Amino acid sequence: MSDTKTFLITGVSSGLGRAFACAALAEGHRVVGTVRTPADAQAFEALAGDAHARVVDVTDHDAVEAVVGGTERDLGPVDVLVANAGYGHEGLFEESSMDDLRRQFEVNVFGTVAVIKAVLPHMRERRSGHVIAVTSMGGLVTMPGLSFYHGSKFAVEGILETLGKEVAGFGIHVTAVEPGSFRTDWSGRSMVRAPRAIADYDELFEPLRARRVHGRGQQPGDPDKAAAAVLRIVAADQPPARLLLGTDALRLVQAGRDAFERDMRAWAELSASTDFDDVSRSA
Repeated sequence: MSDTKTFLITGVSSGLGRAFACAALAEGHRVVGTVRTPADAQAFEALAGDAHARVVDVTDHDAVEAVVGGTERDLGPVDVLVANAGYGHEGLFEESSMDDLRRQFEVNVFGTVAVIKAVLPHMRERRSGHVIAVTSMGGLVTMPGLSFYHGSKFAVEGILETLGKEVAGFGIHVTAVEPGSFRTDWSGRSMVRAPRAIADYDELFEPLRARRVHGRGQQPGDPDKAAAAVLRIVAADQPPARLLLGTDALRLVQAGRDAFERDMRAWAELSASTDFDDVSRSA
């Protein structure tokens, strides 16, 4: 096919990453997928289509550079990056450790940035490419018990939005994909749960943790439909800077924006009062 692209997708062993890869392969694209184990690599390369596995930990930045360089050299230009690898940390702020925070950011933020930084110079030189990173509706709204996870996703959102403005003149598109709740293993083996220790939070948090544990397999989002949506924006001439996935994401993010608007309007006079007087008079 004349519009065949080479995708680099991180974290293709399961979940949304696997769905993205399978959809791209089904459309005839070449997919280089990163996995964590040789067994996962063998399983990925057994898929129908032009599938190439690379065993790499995204927190090993030198290894990430080597994978991207080898892909560009041996398989051709990376047209589309989907930075998908990550995990969730569930734990109340007061019950989660600084080491928990560092690990969450090491994977979700530094790992994502490392992959983008490895791919970006090649795209810039060619004046083309599409950088996609999977953040979350949790990069725009928050829920109790996920403060470190939200922090990592909010960070990636800010980085991507800024990057998109920096590279727009080079013909490079940047999109943050923000899924809601999908039927993946995010709340299962892809989530680390901090142990409980403070009884004061039981009433708030225990029902939330129980819903996340027992709600697996009942989430509204279909990973295959998410993959189809991502391929649609890859084919678009002007893809969005942000793409929410799922009706729950639409509902919750809109509610969060409405709450922000209410606070902004309610406190607008106080906000404006902090300028120098000469600025206020000239406004």
